[in-house]
Formats: sequence, structure tokens, C-alpha cells
Amino acid sequence: MLNIAIEAGRAVLEVYHGAEWDVQLKEDKSPVTRADYISHKVIESGLRALGTVPVLSEESEMPEWSIRRQWFEYWLIDPLDGTREFIRRNGEFTVNIALVQDGNPVLGVVYAPVQDLIFWGTRNFGAFCRRGARGQSQQINSLSRSSNKILRIAASHSHKFSPDFSDFLARLPEYEMVFIGSSLKMCMVADGSVDLYPRIGPTSEWDTAAAQAVVEAAGGHVLDWRTLNPLSYNQKESLLNTSFVVCSESSYALVRSVFCSDFGQKK
Repeated sequence: MLNIAIEAGRAVLEVYHGAEWDVQLKEDKSPVTRADYISHKVIESGLRALGTVPVLSEESEMPEWSIRRQWFEYWLIDPLDGTREFIRRNGEFTVNIALVQDGNPVLGVVYAPVQDLIFWGTRNFGAFCRRGARGQSQQINSLSRSSNKILRIAASHSHKFSPDFSDFLARLPEYEMVFIGSSLKMCMVADGSVDLYPRIGPTSEWDTAAAQAVVEAAGGHVLDWRTLNPLSYNQKESLLNTSFVVCSESSYALVRSVFCSDFGQKK
């Protein structure tokens, strides 16, 4: 999976550094580029060579729910997470590959091509990161690496503070915001660079599965905003996630205390 993700990332970079991207809009008005489709083809080909496990990609045709609901195990991929960041040329986009079993992401790879930084994890063996093909792999955990007591909270560059989001922030102790794109926000929770990533608003299951596997392997949590249960996959016809909060191992108790107040009750 690491090799497949890196190969896809290199194909994305060829488009990224090229002159023309051919940006289009999908039916939901989200952007898509030639890089999305090229990465999809590389990953799909690589995964199908590994066996007969079904592959579900943001850029593939969507199987009927009657078929998909029978899957116990499948690959869930986002060939280019952060297409808007790709278009802005800020380098904050990733290639995401997850293996989902019985509704849970059990193995995930997140590769950031511009930084040549790759994260991977599985709950049985832990989470790791490596910079460069010849870099040394390092095990990561979600215990905060901050030298002070100020919470660090990740958010998207284009994040709009909804009333729920602002209410959540108001219940926290002193914090600072860190703005970054794509699944890198979740990976920063996994390696302890930030403490929290609240996400209010729609995302799709392929946006989160790979990074959730990394976060959970690192000891962190990806929790449904309303129930505080882990996000689950392929459990309903829609592939949209609920709002959620990603928290490090060290901030988990704080999140639960906030949601156990009247804030949690009104959810």
C-alpha cells in the first residue's frame, strides 16, 4: 500500500507541476482535475493486483447499496484529498488508501506528495510516518508534543465557524488555531502536533477512512459529533459522514467532559 500510494502521488505531482490541469466541477459542485483521475487509475490497478477485495473510490462508479451492503471488507480510497488545495498550489493535499472491515478502517495510508511525507497505521501494529523513500520510519502517537498547556486545534483554510463550532470552542481552555488542508489535519492529531480537529459539516467516507485508521492506531479518536462513537463506514446508503471531532489521547477526556455538558445534551 505504501508503494501504491507513493506511485499515485508521483503521478499527481507530474500534473501539479504541469501547465494545464483541466479543472472541472462535479454534480455536487466540488472540483476535480486530471490528477484525481490519474491517481485513481494507479491506485485501483495496484489494489486489484493484490486480490479480489472490492475497491470503492471517490472517482469510481458507485455500486448499488444492495451490493455494497454485503461487503465485509473493501478498499476505500480518495485519490486526491484536498483538490482545492491542489488548485491553490499550496501543497496541502494527500493520497488516501484505507482497508475497511466490518465498518471499521483497520489499515490506512496517507501520502502527502509535495512534502514526500507518508503516514500509515493499523490498530494491531501502531502508527508510523516517514519522510522520503529512504527516510527512517518513526512510530508516532497522539500524545501532545506541545511544550505548553495551550491546546492546538486544526482547521481548514476555508473553514467557516458555525454556531456549533464557536460554541464548542467557547467551552475549551486557552487554545490556538492551526490551519492546514486535507487529511493532514487528522495526521497532525495522530503525531501529536495538534490536540483537536473538530469538523462541523459534510465530508465523505473516503475523506476520513485512511486518516482515521492512522489516528486510532496512534491512540487517538475520531468521534461522531452527536454520539461520541467512532465513525463507521458502509453502514448506510449515503456515504456522507456526520460531523465529527478528532482528538488526541491526551485531549480525549476534555472532549468527553465538554460533550457531557448541556452542549452534548442539545445534540
